[in-house]
Amino acid sequence: MFFNLPFTRVFYTKRMITVGTQKLTPDDFFRILFLGEKIELDVNAIQKVTATYDFLMEFAKGKVIYGINTGLGPMAQYKINNNNELQLQYNLIRSHSSGCGDPLPEIYARATMLARLNTLMQAKSGVHPEVVLLIKELINRNINPYIPEHGGVGASGDLVQLAHLALNLIGEGEVWYKGVLRPAEEVFKNENLNPIGMHIREGLSLINGTSAMTGIGMINLVHAKNLFDWAVLASSMINEIVESYDDHFSEGLNKVKLHNGQRQVASMMRSILNDSQLIRRRAEHLYNGKTEQVEIFKHKVQEYYSLRCVPQVLGPVLETIINAEKVLINEVNSASDNPIIDVEAKNVYHGGNFHGDYVALEMDKLKIAITKLSMLAERQLNYLLNDKLNEKLPPFVNLGKLGLNLGMQGVQFTAVSTVAENQSYSFPMYVHSITNNNDNQDIVSMGTNAALMTKRVIDNTYHVMSIHMITILQAIDFLKFQDRLSSYSRKKFEDLRTIVPKFTEDTTKYKAIREIGNYILENKPKFPLID
Repeated sequence: MFFNLPFTRVFYTKRMITVGTQKLTPDDFFRILFLGEKIELDVNAIQKVTATYDFLMEFAKGKVIYGINTGLGPMAQYKINNNNELQLQYNLIRSHSSGCGDPLPEIYARATMLARLNTLMQAKSGVHPEVVLLIKELINRNINPYIPEHGGVGASGDLVQLAHLALNLIGEGEVWYKGVLRPAEEVFKNENLNPIGMHIREGLSLINGTSAMTGIGMINLVHAKNLFDWAVLASSMINEIVESYDDHFSEGLNKVKLHNGQRQVASMMRSILNDSQLIRRRAEHLYNGKTEQVEIFKHKVQEYYSLRCVPQVLGPVLETIINAEKVLINEVNSASDNPIIDVEAKNVYHGGNFHGDYVALEMDKLKIAITKLSMLAERQLNYLLNDKLNEKLPPFVNLGKLGLNLGMQGVQFTAVSTVAENQSYSFPMYVHSITNNNDNQDIVSMGTNAALMTKRVIDNTYHVMSIHMITILQAIDFLKFQDRLSSYSRKKFEDLRTIVPKFTEDTTKYKAIREIGNYILENKPKFPLID
């Protein structure tokens, strides 16, 4: 991804966000991760964490509890001597810090840490309160774990990714500090921080759960929402460019289809195009009784599907995003540990809350939806670039001398190849379970792989959307339609033109793609009032 920036141009009133009182939302993740807002831990929630720890310390005496006095995974049949119980927790963390590949970008590692903190604050894991206090400090001081991408299979949790986070908490491994990868031990000394100790099951509690896939998923959700809004805007502007008829996004047409997503997209388009002077009213042109002598219509009676079926194509994308948000909110506010410590019931339950199938399925659905969004953008782009299709623009929206200049011809290759990559990534990980762990983990979610592949699809789609928006700008300039655009479209046109001015001569485009990409990343469209 050529950008890893916050939405710096979106302004919020900063506030302290309290973890442990109520459900964390995508907006909370946005504020903490993108805007750098600080967090505090709810006092009552910390008291519950302490009470759960105290209960477990007493309850565990004389009992066999997985991961406290047993081995891990298929070695749970082996009893651990009391003298070795704490060493077991260290062994677990160190042995599973075995990831490889590229490191997660800092913001995704930070999201993982926030998701894990919120899970532990549910007070169902039995960790010592020093664990949550240290994680809070790391988040507030922007000290982020080094977490390799590859390792977790998403059942028994994101064991490998979370082990790298746990490694930092015991003062080992590496952390990102002021943008540089440095030894955790060194950074802790600089910041006067103390590593956590092992008390009863801190090692297992830290690595057992879905926090990596869920943290990555939360950021994916933020970006997916943003891309969706830009896709609706781009689709609306291209309808202005071709002077399409208004009824395909009308309330009358879309209300007879009982899908809320479709209706919402159509409503958004109406809000954007409300005062456009380019959109045609079908009643004025084809229902006026003046067409009896016409044998061939110069203007299309119906547009191509990539222009006419925007509500039907983007509606399912919107509903997929909405459902993914519901699932991710539930997951990040759940206890995804094993075993679960229940103070009220005075019991310890063994099971599989670490299993990531809910997140894995939603990430697969989300990446398919965003891939389809990128396909729609590419088809609209192709329409603008192919003069034989649009019959109103020069080939490749070339504003220079045809033959000598090439216009947007070169960037189309980039868009097409990137969308093709998205299509390849869209194979679902949810159904790609591979048995491992001596067949103990005989069906797994691959949730972190799914979340990371969704991230790549989203990154790719920002590239495609950048190319698409530059092409739209060029088309508007060629047609001299600026003054006839809707007021909202014109504002966005002017904003984007300050970044990439109109060009006629051939110049390198990679910087323009990057700059527009950063702009659409940082500036979420804020649409006019939606009906």
